[in-house]
Amino acid sequence: MTVTTLSTKQRIASIDILRGVIMLVMALDHVRDFLHHGAMFSDPTDLKTTTPAIFFTRFITHFCAPIFVFLSGVSAYLVSTRRTKSELSGFLIKRGIWLVFVEIILISFAFSLNPLFNSIALQVIWVIGISMILLGLLIWLPVRVIGVIGILLIAGHDLITPVSAIPNSTGDVLLKLFFTAKGTLFFLDKTHIVFDLYAILPWTGIMFLGYLFGTLYKSGYNPASRRRFLLIGSASLFVLFVVLRVLNGYGDPAPWSVQRNPVFTVISFLNISKYPPSLMYCCLTLSVGLMVLALTENVSGKLVEFFKTYGSVPFFYYVLHFYLIRIITVIVFFLQGFKTSQIITPNDPFLFTPPHMGFSLKVAYLFWLGVILILYYPCKWFSKYKKTHRQWWLSYL
Repeated sequence: MTVTTLSTKQRIASIDILRGVIMLVMALDHVRDFLHHGAMFSDPTDLKTTTPAIFFTRFITHFCAPIFVFLSGVSAYLVSTRRTKSELSGFLIKRGIWLVFVEIILISFAFSLNPLFNSIALQVIWVIGISMILLGLLIWLPVRVIGVIGILLIAGHDLITPVSAIPNSTGDVLLKLFFTAKGTLFFLDKTHIVFDLYAILPWTGIMFLGYLFGTLYKSGYNPASRRRFLLIGSASLFVLFVVLRVLNGYGDPAPWSVQRNPVFTVISFLNISKYPPSLMYCCLTLSVGLMVLALTENVSGKLVEFFKTYGSVPFFYYVLHFYLIRIITVIVFFLQGFKTSQIITPNDPFLFTPPHMGFSLKVAYLFWLGVILILYYPCKWFSKYKKTHRQWWLSYL
Protein backbone atom coordinates (compact mmCIF):
# COMPACT_ATOMS: atom_id res chain seq x y z
CA MET A 1 0.00 0.00 0.00
CA THR A 2 2.77 1.36 -0.34
CA VAL A 3 1.34 -0.90 2.33
CA THR A 4 3.88 -3.07 0.65
CA THR A 5 6.77 -0.65 0.70
CA LEU A 6 10.02 -2.07 -0.62
CA SER A 7 12.70 -0.62 1.62
CA THR A 8 15.33 1.57 -0.03
CA LYS A 9 18.70 2.66 1.34
CA GLN A 10 17.80 6.30 0.92
CA ARG A 11 14.11 6.99 1.18
CA ILE A 12 12.48 9.40 -1.25
CA ALA A 13 10.59 12.03 0.71
CA SER A 14 7.82 12.73 -1.80
CA ILE A 15 6.93 9.03 -2.00
CA ASP A 16 6.77 8.72 1.79
CA ILE A 17 4.67 11.90 2.04
CA LEU A 18 2.13 10.68 -0.52
CA ARG A 19 2.05 7.22 0.99
CA GLY A 20 1.62 8.65 4.48
CA VAL A 21 -1.30 10.86 3.45
CA ILE A 22 -2.98 7.92 1.78
CA MET A 23 -2.46 5.66 4.79
CA LEU A 24 -4.22 8.17 7.03
CA VAL A 25 -7.10 8.75 4.62
CA MET A 26 -7.51 4.99 4.19
CA ALA A 27 -8.04 4.57 7.93
CA LEU A 28 -11.03 6.91 7.71
CA ASP A 29 -12.89 4.45 5.50
CA HIS A 30 -12.16 1.54 7.82
CA VAL A 31 -13.23 3.49 10.90
CA ARG A 32 -16.42 4.48 9.09
CA ASP A 33 -17.06 0.84 8.17
CA PHE A 34 -17.01 -0.32 11.76
CA LEU A 35 -18.00 2.69 13.84
CA HIS A 36 -20.42 4.75 11.77
CA HIS A 37 -24.00 3.77 12.54
CA GLY A 38 -25.35 1.49 9.83
CA ALA A 39 -22.25 1.60 7.61
CA MET A 40 -22.04 -2.18 7.39
CA PHE A 41 -25.54 -2.40 5.96
CA SER A 42 -25.61 0.47 3.44
CA ASP A 43 -23.72 1.58 0.35
CA PRO A 44 -22.17 5.08 0.70
CA THR A 45 -22.18 5.47 -3.08
CA ASP A 46 -25.87 4.62 -3.58
CA LEU A 47 -27.42 7.92 -4.68
CA LYS A 48 -30.83 6.81 -3.42
CA THR A 49 -29.71 6.51 0.21
CA THR A 50 -26.43 8.38 0.66
CA THR A 51 -25.80 11.96 1.77
CA PRO A 52 -23.10 14.32 0.46
CA ALA A 53 -21.12 13.94 3.70
CA ILE A 54 -21.21 10.15 3.57
CA PHE A 55 -20.48 10.01 -0.16
CA PHE A 56 -17.45 12.30 -0.03
CA THR A 57 -16.13 10.54 3.08
CA ARG A 58 -16.09 7.41 0.94
CA PHE A 59 -15.00 9.17 -2.25
CA ILE A 60 -11.76 10.60 -0.85
CA THR A 61 -10.71 7.11 0.19
CA HIS A 62 -11.03 5.97 -3.44
CA PHE A 63 -7.58 7.44 -4.00
CA CYS A 64 -5.88 5.12 -1.52
CA ALA A 65 -5.72 1.69 -3.13
CA PRO A 66 -4.64 2.69 -6.65
CA ILE A 67 -1.95 5.05 -5.40
CA PHE A 68 -0.58 2.40 -3.03
CA VAL A 69 -0.51 -0.22 -5.76
CA PHE A 70 1.16 2.30 -8.08
CA LEU A 71 3.78 3.14 -5.44
CA SER A 72 4.41 -0.57 -4.96
CA GLY A 73 5.52 -0.66 -8.58
CA VAL A 74 7.69 2.42 -8.10
CA SER A 75 9.31 0.81 -5.07
CA ALA A 76 9.90 -2.41 -6.99
CA TYR A 77 11.85 -0.48 -9.59
CA LEU A 78 13.92 1.24 -6.91
CA VAL A 79 14.84 -2.17 -5.50
CA SER A 80 15.79 -3.30 -9.01
CA THR A 81 18.54 -0.65 -9.13
CA ARG A 82 20.56 -2.51 -6.50
CA ARG A 83 19.70 -6.16 -7.20
CA THR A 84 20.25 -8.50 -10.09
CA LYS A 85 17.21 -9.60 -12.11
CA SER A 86 17.38 -13.01 -10.48
CA GLU A 87 17.56 -11.55 -6.98
CA LEU A 88 14.72 -9.15 -7.67
CA SER A 89 12.53 -11.86 -9.17
CA GLY A 90 13.03 -14.10 -6.15
CA PHE A 91 12.39 -11.26 -3.73
CA LEU A 92 9.17 -10.11 -5.40
CA ILE A 93 7.79 -13.64 -5.63
CA LYS A 94 8.59 -14.43 -1.98
CA ARG A 95 7.24 -11.11 -0.78
CA GLY A 96 4.11 -11.57 -2.84
CA ILE A 97 3.49 -14.98 -1.27
CA TRP A 98 4.03 -13.46 2.18
CA LEU A 99 1.50 -10.71 1.49
CA VAL A 100 -1.12 -13.20 0.30
CA PHE A 101 -0.60 -15.09 3.56
CA VAL A 102 -0.96 -11.86 5.56
CA GLU A 103 -4.21 -11.01 3.78
CA ILE A 104 -5.76 -14.43 4.25
CA ILE A 105 -4.71 -14.91 7.87
CA LEU A 106 -3.93 -11.62 9.65
CA ILE A 107 -6.17 -9.16 7.81
CA SER A 108 -9.12 -11.51 7.30
CA PHE A 109 -9.11 -12.26 11.02
CA ALA A 110 -8.90 -8.55 11.86
CA PHE A 111 -11.97 -7.94 9.70
CA SER A 112 -14.09 -10.79 10.97
CA LEU A 113 -12.63 -11.61 14.42
CA ASN A 114 -13.77 -15.13 13.59
CA PRO A 115 -11.12 -17.72 14.62
CA LEU A 116 -12.86 -20.34 12.46
CA PHE A 117 -12.21 -18.24 9.33
CA ASN A 118 -15.69 -18.84 7.94
CA SER A 119 -15.09 -15.84 5.69
CA ILE A 120 -11.84 -14.80 4.02
CA ALA A 121 -11.60 -11.35 2.45
CA LEU A 122 -9.35 -10.78 -0.55
CA GLN A 123 -8.54 -7.09 -0.66
CA VAL A 124 -5.69 -4.75 -1.49
CA ILE A 125 -2.90 -6.68 0.27
CA TRP A 126 -3.94 -9.79 -1.62
CA VAL A 127 -3.90 -8.08 -4.99
CA ILE A 128 -0.58 -6.39 -4.30
CA GLY A 129 0.87 -9.77 -3.36
CA ILE A 130 -0.37 -11.47 -6.52
CA SER A 131 0.74 -8.52 -8.65
CA MET A 132 4.21 -8.72 -7.12
CA ILE A 133 4.40 -12.38 -8.03
CA LEU A 134 3.40 -11.58 -11.61
CA LEU A 135 5.93 -8.74 -11.76
CA GLY A 136 8.57 -11.08 -10.40
CA LEU A 137 7.84 -13.52 -13.24
CA LEU A 138 7.98 -10.80 -15.92
CA ILE A 139 10.88 -8.82 -14.49
CA TRP A 140 13.16 -10.08 -17.25
CA LEU A 141 11.26 -8.01 -19.82
CA PRO A 142 12.38 -4.43 -20.60
CA VAL A 143 10.88 -1.85 -18.23
CA ARG A 144 8.99 -0.15 -21.06
CA VAL A 145 7.41 -3.42 -22.15
CA ILE A 146 6.18 -4.01 -18.59
CA GLY A 147 4.81 -0.47 -18.56
CA VAL A 148 3.00 -0.98 -21.87
CA ILE A 149 1.44 -4.19 -20.53
CA GLY A 150 0.27 -2.17 -17.53
CA ILE A 151 -1.28 0.53 -19.72
CA LEU A 152 -3.07 -2.09 -21.83
CA LEU A 153 -4.50 -3.75 -18.73
CA ILE A 154 -5.70 -0.42 -17.33
CA ALA A 155 -7.12 0.89 -20.60
CA GLY A 156 -8.53 -2.36 -21.95
CA HIS A 157 -9.94 -4.35 -19.05
CA ASP A 158 -13.28 -2.51 -19.24
CA LEU A 159 -13.86 -4.40 -22.49
CA ILE A 160 -14.03 -7.60 -20.44
CA THR A 161 -16.29 -6.28 -17.67
CA PRO A 162 -19.54 -7.13 -19.55
CA VAL A 163 -18.29 -10.63 -20.47
CA SER A 164 -19.88 -13.53 -18.63
CA ALA A 165 -19.40 -17.29 -18.47
CA ILE A 166 -21.47 -20.26 -17.35
CA PRO A 167 -22.18 -19.62 -13.63
CA ASN A 168 -19.86 -21.48 -11.25
CA SER A 169 -17.85 -22.95 -14.13
CA THR A 170 -14.05 -22.84 -14.10
CA GLY A 171 -14.17 -20.09 -16.71
CA ASP A 172 -16.59 -18.09 -14.57
CA VAL A 173 -14.35 -18.35 -11.50
CA LEU A 174 -11.24 -17.37 -13.45
CA LEU A 175 -13.02 -14.48 -15.18
CA LYS A 176 -14.17 -13.07 -11.85
CA LEU A 177 -10.87 -13.71 -10.10
CA PHE A 178 -8.76 -11.99 -12.73
CA PHE A 179 -11.04 -9.36 -14.25
CA THR A 180 -14.51 -8.69 -12.83
CA ALA A 181 -14.62 -9.39 -9.07
CA LYS A 182 -16.50 -6.69 -7.14
CA GLY A 183 -17.54 -8.23 -3.85
CA THR A 184 -17.81 -11.64 -5.47
CA LEU A 185 -18.50 -14.63 -3.22
CA PHE A 186 -16.72 -17.94 -3.79
CA PHE A 187 -18.13 -20.77 -1.70
CA LEU A 188 -15.46 -23.18 -0.46
CA ASP A 189 -18.08 -25.28 1.31
CA LYS A 190 -21.37 -24.72 3.14
CA THR A 191 -19.75 -22.74 5.96
CA HIS A 192 -16.68 -21.11 4.39
CA ILE A 193 -16.67 -18.34 1.80
CA VAL A 194 -14.09 -16.18 0.06
CA PHE A 195 -15.14 -12.55 -0.40
CA ASP A 196 -13.20 -11.08 -3.33
CA LEU A 197 -13.27 -7.31 -3.83
CA TYR A 198 -10.14 -6.97 -5.95
CA ALA A 199 -9.95 -8.47 -9.45
CA ILE A 200 -6.29 -9.19 -10.05
CA LEU A 201 -5.25 -7.96 -13.50
CA PRO A 202 -6.66 -4.39 -13.49
CA TRP A 203 -4.68 -3.72 -10.30
CA THR A 204 -1.63 -5.53 -11.67
CA GLY A 205 -1.73 -3.05 -14.55
CA ILE A 206 -1.48 -0.19 -12.05
CA MET A 207 1.56 -1.79 -10.40
CA PHE A 208 3.23 -2.33 -13.78
CA LEU A 209 2.63 1.33 -14.63
CA GLY A 210 4.20 2.29 -11.31
CA TYR A 211 7.22 0.16 -12.16
CA LEU A 212 7.65 2.18 -15.36
CA PHE A 213 7.32 5.49 -13.47
CA GLY A 214 9.97 4.26 -11.05
CA THR A 215 12.56 5.05 -13.72
CA LEU A 216 11.94 8.73 -12.96
CA TYR A 217 13.59 8.18 -9.58
CA LYS A 218 16.75 6.42 -10.71
CA SER A 219 20.04 7.98 -9.71
CA GLY A 220 21.02 10.98 -11.78
CA TYR A 221 17.55 11.74 -13.16
CA ASN A 222 17.05 15.50 -13.40
CA PRO A 223 14.58 16.60 -10.67
CA ALA A 224 13.15 19.41 -12.81
CA SER A 225 12.52 17.01 -15.69
CA ARG A 226 10.90 14.54 -13.31
CA ARG A 227 8.61 17.20 -11.87
CA ARG A 228 7.63 18.39 -15.35
CA PHE A 229 6.91 14.84 -16.52
CA LEU A 230 4.79 14.10 -13.42
CA LEU A 231 2.76 17.28 -13.88
CA ILE A 232 2.18 16.60 -17.58
CA GLY A 233 1.17 13.03 -16.75
CA SER A 234 -1.18 14.25 -14.04
CA ALA A 235 -2.84 16.82 -16.30
CA SER A 236 -3.16 14.33 -19.16
CA LEU A 237 -4.84 11.72 -17.01
CA PHE A 238 -7.22 14.27 -15.51
CA VAL A 239 -8.22 15.60 -18.93
CA LEU A 240 -8.75 12.05 -20.15
CA PHE A 241 -10.98 11.37 -17.14
CA VAL A 242 -13.09 14.49 -17.78
CA VAL A 243 -13.45 13.78 -21.50
CA LEU A 244 -14.41 10.13 -20.98
CA ARG A 245 -16.83 11.00 -18.19
CA VAL A 246 -18.52 13.76 -20.19
CA LEU A 247 -18.93 11.41 -23.13
CA ASN A 248 -20.50 8.89 -20.72
CA GLY A 249 -19.37 5.96 -22.81
CA TYR A 250 -16.38 3.66 -22.59
CA GLY A 251 -14.30 3.70 -19.41
CA ASP A 252 -16.80 3.06 -16.62
CA PRO A 253 -19.82 0.73 -16.33
CA ALA A 254 -21.81 3.25 -14.25
CA PRO A 255 -22.90 6.26 -16.37
CA TRP A 256 -23.68 9.55 -14.67
CA SER A 257 -26.89 11.51 -15.06
CA VAL A 258 -28.56 14.76 -13.98
CA GLN A 259 -29.98 14.35 -10.49
CA ARG A 260 -32.52 16.11 -8.24
CA ASN A 261 -30.10 18.97 -7.47
CA PRO A 262 -26.62 20.19 -8.54
CA VAL A 263 -24.82 18.55 -5.58
CA PHE A 264 -26.16 15.11 -6.42
CA THR A 265 -25.41 15.69 -10.11
CA VAL A 266 -21.77 16.28 -9.14
CA ILE A 267 -21.90 13.16 -6.98
CA SER A 268 -23.27 11.17 -9.91
CA PHE A 269 -20.46 12.49 -12.12
CA LEU A 270 -17.82 11.48 -9.57
CA ASN A 271 -19.42 8.15 -8.71
CA ILE A 272 -16.92 6.05 -10.66
CA SER A 273 -16.31 2.34 -10.23
CA LYS A 274 -13.60 1.00 -7.93
CA TYR A 275 -14.60 -2.67 -8.15
CA PRO A 276 -13.08 -3.51 -10.54
CA PRO A 277 -11.16 -0.25 -11.07
CA SER A 278 -12.49 1.35 -14.24
CA LEU A 279 -10.34 3.31 -16.67
CA MET A 280 -11.96 6.55 -15.47
CA TYR A 281 -11.31 5.60 -11.85
CA CYS A 282 -7.64 4.94 -12.61
CA CYS A 283 -7.26 8.19 -14.55
CA LEU A 284 -8.72 10.36 -11.79
CA THR A 285 -6.98 8.74 -8.83
CA LEU A 286 -3.56 8.39 -10.44
CA SER A 287 -3.70 11.96 -11.77
CA VAL A 288 -3.96 13.22 -8.20
CA GLY A 289 -1.17 10.89 -7.07
CA LEU A 290 1.21 12.13 -9.77
CA MET A 291 0.40 15.75 -8.93
CA VAL A 292 1.19 15.23 -5.23
CA LEU A 293 4.47 13.51 -6.11
CA ALA A 294 5.43 16.48 -8.28
CA LEU A 295 4.52 19.13 -5.72
CA THR A 296 6.09 17.56 -2.62
CA GLU A 297 9.67 16.95 -3.72
CA ASN A 298 11.13 19.91 -1.85
CA VAL A 299 8.60 20.58 0.91
CA SER A 300 9.47 20.48 4.58
CA GLY A 301 7.98 21.17 7.99
CA LYS A 302 6.39 19.41 10.94
CA LEU A 303 3.31 18.33 9.02
CA VAL A 304 5.49 16.82 6.31
CA GLU A 305 7.46 14.86 8.91
CA PHE A 306 4.16 13.70 10.40
CA PHE A 307 3.05 12.22 7.07
CA LYS A 308 6.48 10.74 6.37
CA THR A 309 6.39 8.87 9.67
CA TYR A 310 3.40 6.83 8.53
CA GLY A 311 4.56 6.63 4.92
CA SER A 312 7.89 5.08 5.88
CA VAL A 313 6.27 2.12 7.69
CA PRO A 314 3.01 1.50 5.80
CA PHE A 315 2.78 -2.26 6.26
CA PHE A 316 3.38 -1.95 10.01
CA TYR A 317 0.74 0.77 10.24
CA TYR A 318 -1.72 -1.08 8.01
CA VAL A 319 -1.80 -4.21 10.14
CA LEU A 320 -1.83 -2.34 13.46
CA HIS A 321 -4.60 0.06 12.50
CA PHE A 322 -6.99 -2.79 11.64
CA TYR A 323 -6.45 -4.48 14.98
CA LEU A 324 -6.74 -1.20 16.86
CA ILE A 325 -10.05 -0.40 15.11
CA ARG A 326 -11.42 -3.84 15.90
CA ILE A 327 -10.37 -3.60 19.56
CA ILE A 328 -12.24 -0.29 19.71
CA THR A 329 -15.21 -1.98 18.01
CA VAL A 330 -15.38 -4.67 20.69
CA ILE A 331 -15.16 -2.07 23.49
CA VAL A 332 -17.92 0.02 21.88
CA PHE A 333 -20.05 -3.11 21.44
CA PHE A 334 -20.16 -3.72 25.18
CA LEU A 335 -20.30 -0.04 26.19
CA GLN A 336 -23.40 0.43 24.04
CA GLY A 337 -25.10 -2.37 25.94
CA PHE A 338 -25.02 -5.21 23.43
CA LYS A 339 -24.99 -8.76 24.79
CA THR A 340 -22.80 -11.72 23.97
CA SER A 341 -25.76 -13.27 22.16
CA GLN A 342 -25.51 -10.40 19.65
CA ILE A 343 -21.84 -10.94 18.79
CA ILE A 344 -22.94 -12.89 15.72
CA THR A 345 -25.29 -11.17 13.31
CA PRO A 346 -27.12 -13.48 10.86
CA ASN A 347 -25.78 -13.23 7.30
CA ASP A 348 -22.97 -10.93 8.45
CA PRO A 349 -19.41 -12.36 8.30
CA PHE A 350 -18.11 -9.81 10.83
CA LEU A 351 -18.46 -10.36 14.56
CA PHE A 352 -19.30 -7.51 16.96
CA THR A 353 -21.13 -5.50 14.27
CA PRO A 354 -24.87 -5.60 15.08
CA PRO A 355 -27.09 -3.36 12.90
CA HIS A 356 -27.75 -0.66 15.50
CA MET A 357 -24.20 -0.24 16.80
CA GLY A 358 -22.11 2.85 16.11
CA PHE A 359 -22.13 6.62 16.10
CA SER A 360 -22.85 9.60 13.90
CA LEU A 361 -20.42 10.42 11.11
CA LYS A 362 -18.95 13.29 13.12
CA VAL A 363 -18.12 10.99 16.01
CA ALA A 364 -16.65 8.45 13.58
CA TYR A 365 -14.29 11.20 12.40
CA LEU A 366 -13.16 11.73 16.00
CA PHE A 367 -12.43 8.03 16.37
CA TRP A 368 -10.43 8.22 13.13
CA LEU A 369 -8.27 11.02 14.54
CA GLY A 370 -7.79 8.98 17.70
CA VAL A 371 -6.60 5.94 15.75
CA ILE A 372 -4.09 8.05 13.83
CA LEU A 373 -2.66 9.68 16.95
CA ILE A 374 -2.47 6.45 18.95
CA LEU A 375 -0.38 4.85 16.21
CA TYR A 376 1.94 7.81 15.68
CA TYR A 377 4.59 6.89 18.25
CA PRO A 378 4.67 3.16 17.44
CA CYS A 379 5.14 4.10 13.77
CA LYS A 380 7.82 6.64 14.65
CA TRP A 381 9.68 4.02 16.70
CA PHE A 382 9.53 1.41 13.95
CA SER A 383 10.54 3.94 11.29
CA LYS A 384 13.65 4.77 13.28
CA TYR A 385 14.34 1.07 13.83
CA LYS A 386 14.17 0.36 10.09
CA LYS A 387 16.56 3.22 9.35
CA THR A 388 19.16 1.95 11.83
CA HIS A 389 18.91 -1.81 11.23
CA ARG A 390 19.47 -4.00 8.19
CA GLN A 391 18.01 -7.41 9.12
CA TRP A 392 16.72 -9.32 6.09
CA TRP A 393 13.18 -9.64 7.46
CA LEU A 394 12.72 -5.86 7.55
CA SER A 395 12.37 -5.84 3.76
CA TYR A 396 9.19 -7.91 4.21
CA LEU A 397 7.64 -5.38 6.60
